[in-house]
Amino acid sequence: MNFTDRHDAGRRLAQRLDHLKDQDVIVLGLPRGGVPVAAEVARFLGAPLDVILVRKLGVPFQPELGMGAIGEGDVRVVNHDVMREADLTAADLAQVEAKERIELNRRVSVYRVDRPPIDIRGRTVVIVDDGIATGSTARAACQVARTRGAARIVLAMPVAPSGWSGRFSDVADESVCVLTPSDFYGIGEFYRDFTQTTDGEVVACLAGAASRIGGAESSSATDVPSTEDSAGDPEVVIPAGTVRLHGQLSMPDAAAAIVVFVHGSGSSRHSPRNRYVADHLNHAGLATLLFDLLTEDEESDRGNVFDVALLAERLTAATDWLRSLPETRDLPIGYFGASTGAAAALWAAAQPGTPVAAVVSRGGRPDLAGQRLPAVTVPTLLIVGGDDTAVLNLNRRAAERLGGEKQLDIVTGATHLFSEPGTLEKVAELATRWFTRHLVGVRPATGAA
Repeated sequence: MNFTDRHDAGRRLAQRLDHLKDQDVIVLGLPRGGVPVAAEVARFLGAPLDVILVRKLGVPFQPELGMGAIGEGDVRVVNHDVMREADLTAADLAQVEAKERIELNRRVSVYRVDRPPIDIRGRTVVIVDDGIATGSTARAACQVARTRGAARIVLAMPVAPSGWSGRFSDVADESVCVLTPSDFYGIGEFYRDFTQTTDGEVVACLAGAASRIGGAESSSATDVPSTEDSAGDPEVVIPAGTVRLHGQLSMPDAAAAIVVFVHGSGSSRHSPRNRYVADHLNHAGLATLLFDLLTEDEESDRGNVFDVALLAERLTAATDWLRSLPETRDLPIGYFGASTGAAAALWAAAQPGTPVAAVVSRGGRPDLAGQRLPAVTVPTLLIVGGDDTAVLNLNRRAAERLGGEKQLDIVTGATHLFSEPGTLEKVAELATRWFTRHLVGVRPATGAA
């Protein structure tokens, strides 16, 4: 009895965890292969999904033997007995940790761009991988989860060698597995499709789970400062190839320019943070368009959220639509992008003959625009939270590659969602200043609408 793929394995594993339904649990997947399995478990249990990022600290001359493990937030677990038996010093440990910390931080920068780690203190956590071979990574994950304050740990696997659970009784409170063959040579032999999971698939799984339970943007709407009710803005429908996209168009009297909002979740018009910034722009005399880059059916495939080319195509369609309307055709155009939407904004702005005159990115992923960055010659402002370290580093590197005028503004004390008091107001102020400077009084770019 083999698994078709990791999703099939996750669904079958989830059935073994039925006793955890309706309990307050968090599912943690081990990147990369464990995350698609964990996504199915989280869906079945109706639980939040997160990754548990760990690196085993192997003995230098015997790497499979763990002398400890490290996790996010400077979490470190040390097995002093192993260190003594291997005659290792604190300097030996520090050298190994420094090397493993580099890879850990790389993974944090890839997987943590949209959301901080879920707080697991006092909670039951289900740690999931696509299988266990040596078990060293799973052991490290259990140790790190316990150090982070997990009250109960359930270690769950689709496949593991016979007798595996006894090896983890000291770090896990419960062990669950679907297949425990006596003849075990490797995890891959029990999957028909054991293709390597990509970083993009991991991020898509996390985004899909966040969307299912409300998403980081919508669930934290109470952190957004109040503004005037914008419900009176007219709803519009934008043609984009074979689909129709819904949006909200706000037109102040004698608008001097228009800013199009682009959000990675696909639902710009429902983002409270985008709405807050848009209200500030409206008060400054700038029109705004917030629209959904994806249809409801398309949002069900979370891979679309990271299809930057598709999002940029939709943005271009919305821009062409604005240029076909009598009330907006002569207005200079700016793009305001957040998360992966910032990459889409830059991708579209890099196109020859683009009508866009300025771009602002809030906590964005400009790096996902890749080779398009040097072709972006319009003035670009990158706004990043000072405490959003991973995204800040990505923005610094991307800024170096942008081809036109660019500026990186760091909002002190802000994390990725700018939920700290006063930080979103600062974003709105910076964006308003940039767009006013680069759009007001600027002649619109010419070209076909």
